[in-house]
Amino acid sequence: MNILIAEANTHLASLWKRHMARSGAEVILAHTAEDALDQIDQVDFQVIVLDVMLDGGAALSVADFANYRRPEARVIFVTSSSFFSDGSIFQISPNACAFLPCSTSPADLATMVEHYARAQ
Repeated sequence: MNILIAEANTHLASLWKRHMARSGAEVILAHTAEDALDQIDQVDFQVIVLDVMLDGGAALSVADFANYRRPEARVIFVTSSSFFSDGSIFQISPNACAFLPCSTSPADLATMVEHYARAQ
């Protein structure tokens, strides 16, 4: 399974990557929206872990592009803010499957990624 983590915090992204790789996932990191868009254009991802505040809010553009280019890919949005805490992200982004705080344990996030990757 191919997973994209689009997260500007390199330490956090690396931590998540290690947990997901333990289950055999091929994990690619993108630290900017531009990097994420390039990766989505080149790789068939099953799940994209996407920080809502990537590049100051460019995450919705990334999710839109993923929905166009990789419509089967599920997006797990993560955030350290309360923005979209009302659940509106699911109305805005049709490929959204979860919305989690960045403080979610890496093991729990990896389990969710594996679940959504296998659900396809």
